[in-house]
Amino acid sequence: MYDLKIKGGRIVDGTGNPWYHGDVAVTKDRISAVGLCEGEAQETIEASGLVVSPGFVDAHSHGDLVLISEPEAQIKIMQGITTEVVGQDGLGEAPLTDGTVDMWRRYLSGLNGNPEIGWEWRSLGEYLAQLEVARPSVNVASLVGHGNLRLTTMGMDNRKPTSVELAEMGQLLDKSLNEGGIGLSTGLIYPPCVYADASELTELCKVVAAHRGVFVVHMRNEGDKLLDSIDEVVSVGRCSGAAVHISHFKTNGRANWGKAPQALARVEEARVSGVDVTFDQYPYTAGSTFLGSLLPPWAHEGGIDSLLKRLHDKETRKKLTLYMGGARGDEESPNEWDRILITNLRTSRNKRFEGKYVSQIAAELGKTPAETVLDLVLEEENSATMATFTMDEGDVRTIMRSPLGMVCTDGIVLGKPHPRAYGSFPRVAGRYVREGVLRLEDAIRKMTSYPAQTHGLVDRGLLRPGMAADITIFDPEKIEDTATFENPIQHPRGIEYVIVNGVVTVEHCRYNGSRAGTILRFKENN
Repeated sequence: MYDLKIKGGRIVDGTGNPWYHGDVAVTKDRISAVGLCEGEAQETIEASGLVVSPGFVDAHSHGDLVLISEPEAQIKIMQGITTEVVGQDGLGEAPLTDGTVDMWRRYLSGLNGNPEIGWEWRSLGEYLAQLEVARPSVNVASLVGHGNLRLTTMGMDNRKPTSVELAEMGQLLDKSLNEGGIGLSTGLIYPPCVYADASELTELCKVVAAHRGVFVVHMRNEGDKLLDSIDEVVSVGRCSGAAVHISHFKTNGRANWGKAPQALARVEEARVSGVDVTFDQYPYTAGSTFLGSLLPPWAHEGGIDSLLKRLHDKETRKKLTLYMGGARGDEESPNEWDRILITNLRTSRNKRFEGKYVSQIAAELGKTPAETVLDLVLEEENSATMATFTMDEGDVRTIMRSPLGMVCTDGIVLGKPHPRAYGSFPRVAGRYVREGVLRLEDAIRKMTSYPAQTHGLVDRGLLRPGMAADITIFDPEKIEDTATFENPIQHPRGIEYVIVNGVVTVEHCRYNGSRAGTILRFKENN
């Protein structure tokens, strides 16, 4: 007697192999049989005409706090995601100290939000325990933030660590990995991570390699110096022995459109030479991050209060305006202000500007675009976020076809967010499969077994007896994203059922309130 049987579906098992008709049986939280399952079941789902696949794995999530404040996780579960990887871009929620927690909470409010929850945790283990108490609808695995290691050891200083400080960071990383972290993340455009050089990263990644974890990196440059940035992270992987995973792989800026084949060639060459390099991608031509990331790294040195003080200083503002506006001001700006969309503003005075481009806001206020950005960063205390339309659709498709890439949302869910938070996975399984960019089986592999493999989640991502019963069932003809930049808070169509650890959580396209996710600690998975 099975607990659940899924009958007569088109099974896409996560390997990339061609689909076949069959059944999937579940007992408790495990898949117990696949193929012809003749036994009876407590509950049966008729899946004729539907695709039965492993639950989707979001390789790059910013649900760190939302999973505690809104554990229903409908943004993800409704698009078939059953596992999220948090702690991205070097900006995790742990480890912290009593002296850093308040500043860090303010600093991350533009990325992960600032919900009304206690921040009682300090270690990664305590943070994971807090997630466990919240009982989210999805499974969660966490990286260890490089920024947290630096913050805890040396604050927001723009300098190299001493040998003692570097050793302390390594020890804290080792402790956090022992507490369940699956690897190390860094964001080499975000302070304090941006202040690190390759030698610092290499030493830390030696610790990652000893744990058989993964090094997840937002590279230093995704535009004019893209190839150099790939070389840097490959060198870290080669010298440390750690597996390297590149976040949201792209070619940024008009001058770099068409460079996707060159960038992919660098990754492929690295693998041929013995370096384990992989990457993820969201299926859009716009990115999204802090508005404050348009400012130079030196502006952020010392933390938020130092940044705000600089933005009040007239002489410093002149330097920043010149930096953002180009050599002659806004008429030769390196930024395309009519392609930078403001997505989140928390103050009542500025809320009206959500969903507008910087050029529109500047015209309304009678200011230059650079001055407008500086004022918004100041007034919002660096919590403002943006979407930047800087990529070419041809490059997106070229990168998507690579077998070395997987799917992610990189979803920041604040304000009027980038639609990737709500639509990335159905957009790939729907639009890009139907348009012939990917085979359905390859798309599913990129969403399931491949991210599970690279992130050490060894019992997820495949429809096999003994594997965790995370399962997504969808209509291949109807699956599609509905979220847009104009109206991003919309769930997709075509996801009929989602099962997490054997518990039906979405049925007939509706969330039923179940919260059966678990916290995936690395040691427990290996």
